[in-house]
Amino acid sequence: MRDLNYQLKNLCEHNKAGSHNTQGNRHQLLQPMANHLFELGYRRMNANSLKPKHVDALIARYLNEGLAEGTIKNRLSALRWWAEKVGKPNIIAKDNAHYGVESRVFVTNVSKARDLDRELLNKITSDHVRMSLELQKAFGLRREEAIKFIPEYADQGNHIRLKATWCKGGRERTIPIRNEEQRDVLNRARLLAGRGSLIPSHLMYVDQMRIYEAETNKVGLHKMHGLRHRYAQERYHELTGWLAPACGGPTRDELSEDNKLDDAVARLAITQELGHGREQVTAVYLGR
Repeated sequence: MRDLNYQLKNLCEHNKAGSHNTQGNRHQLLQPMANHLFELGYRRMNANSLKPKHVDALIARYLNEGLAEGTIKNRLSALRWWAEKVGKPNIIAKDNAHYGVESRVFVTNVSKARDLDRELLNKITSDHVRMSLELQKAFGLRREEAIKFIPEYADQGNHIRLKATWCKGGRERTIPIRNEEQRDVLNRARLLAGRGSLIPSHLMYVDQMRIYEAETNKVGLHKMHGLRHRYAQERYHELTGWLAPACGGPTRDELSEDNKLDDAVARLAITQELGHGREQVTAVYLGR
């Protein structure tokens, strides 16, 4: 293993912020970039010698290769993490547009929401996977959050709390408990998990994730991220009194000034409940 690869591996191992998936993705992004720098002629680099010219060279290569903008954005995020950890946060521009990469999030007023098909759900043989899916629907959780979920820790009476280590980006958050359906799901989750999580005690997270994937694929439950879209849209309707644009409701331009304020407040609340850092991302779920 080359020096730079080895040092980046150590950097990841000694900075474990974020969820298990985030940590793994970060390592998987940085190692190929170390190889790309070597191929570009930077053969004596170490982790602390990262400079703007290295970033420029990498992004130019990726643009020339025609990589998708989303892929390049992910690599820029990993580079920013690397720069921050070696004390050089300012060597990388904060705006992706500096490198010729769009920073916009594409929003269409088309709903990608999914409901949880009860007939298919009942075909799931794992009680823990079935419960994770119900939590995804009830609270708009990501898959990893719903698998790592510890009901005894999370249930705070009128809200649930999510640990940073369960969440994308390491952002802990709370989500209100608003109805009897959510309360019922939580009560059943507590009965199933006891004092533990929705990962059976003899398994690791990666094992349970594979079981989740195998079980959902087997019965035809695909694109379960659509449950988060449904949660966001139902929550928007509840907070504003009208449908989200993605569901056929009025666009922002069609709202009165008073309703625009209600729209903004609702979007902020939903952004926080979903664990997004920016309202623009939530707009993908709701439309604009």
